[in-house]
Amino acid sequence: MGIYEETLVIYMGDNGSMFGEHGLFDKRVAYETSSRVPMLMQCPELFEEGTVVDQVVANIDIAPTIMEAMGLRKPPHMDGQSFIPLAQGKNIPWRDYFLYVYYWEQNYPMTPTHFSLRGDEYKYTTYYGLWDTDELFDILKDPQEQNNLAHDPNFATTKNEIQDRLYAMMDDLGGMDIPMNPPRGNQQNKRLRGNAYFNRSGEQAADFPEAMVVEEPLRKILK
Repeated sequence: MGIYEETLVIYMGDNGSMFGEHGLFDKRVAYETSSRVPMLMQCPELFEEGTVVDQVVANIDIAPTIMEAMGLRKPPHMDGQSFIPLAQGKNIPWRDYFLYVYYWEQNYPMTPTHFSLRGDEYKYTTYYGLWDTDELFDILKDPQEQNNLAHDPNFATTKNEIQDRLYAMMDDLGGMDIPMNPPRGNQQNKRLRGNAYFNRSGEQAADFPEAMVVEEPLRKILK
């Protein structure tokens, strides 16, 4: 049709699903394995081949990107931002952190309500109601998210700063009111004998975080 040079083609994958990473099998958690997706774009008229965008781009940015390519303005109520200027190598204001929010569903009881803030260097996740499982990862040095820094005193300031920013963003975006989700369809809260997903005879659970263990003298004082 003679429109190859001006045609924007976007290829994306669905979100990843855990197959044992972090001992999980769900796809609703904020770990990189689940939240990152492949994406390729082509439009010779807009940007050069081989360009890599390092900034955090999200699925909410796809629609604004398509609209800019069409010469349309994004309506004020639409989330996200066109990243065509980033692909063109331009220096434009961009998000420092991306907020991820998941509210517990009875159909998928294995994944709790949790809030996560993902930046270029650090990611902080808090699991609502599970007070000892907060996570802070240096995703540059630890892309597989194996070393939780949340209880490391050397990263206490970093954790507190990102935690404050997370709740500020939640408050600004109306996310502080947790919704109730009624059951939909088949429920997955079953422990089936012989099912690898729910088999309780597998590996031993992880050790309790050392930072949360109270020594005996202090325990007596608390009593």
